[in-house]
Amino acid sequence: MSVEDRLAKLERRRAAKDLVRDGNRQAIGSAPQGGWALRRLHQEFADADENNGGVMFAGSGRLPSAEQFDWQVQFGTDDIVAYDWDDAAECLAALGSPVRLRILREILRGSRTAAELTDLDEAGSSGQIYHHLRQLAATGWLHTVGNGRFEVPPNRVVALLVALATARR
Repeated sequence: MSVEDRLAKLERRRAAKDLVRDGNRQAIGSAPQGGWALRRLHQEFADADENNGGVMFAGSGRLPSAEQFDWQVQFGTDDIVAYDWDDAAECLAALGSPVRLRILREILRGSRTAAELTDLDEAGSSGQIYHHLRQLAATGWLHTVGNGRFEVPPNRVVALLVALATARR
């Protein structure tokens, strides 16, 4: 990678961090500034009888494994608040393990079998890796695609990236 390419990459990273920082500043107790996503969200929930708003997330891109993803979802605020949050605990807890997060990252990068994942530092034995794979599959973060290969389901790629993005400080 040339010096110019590295500089351009650093500038893009800095611009993205500035956007996140500015977005976080705006989100704390201020009215929406009319961003396209907020306008769309307001439009989507405008026809509801009791409009308490909602949450939308979407993503589009190419994974390091060269797979393309495009996905979006939205939920009404009332639906999220009414949902039994205890049901979400196991799913969220599965992401609370650094080893499981490393496994998910490697799978998104293209390592798809337990044998390929045994090369991960601190991932443990093959038995431990299978335990983590089972936990991730049981909570919907992974599924098998045959021949001992795993993948993050297409409907979970964006959710995973959103969860990780919200964890950034």
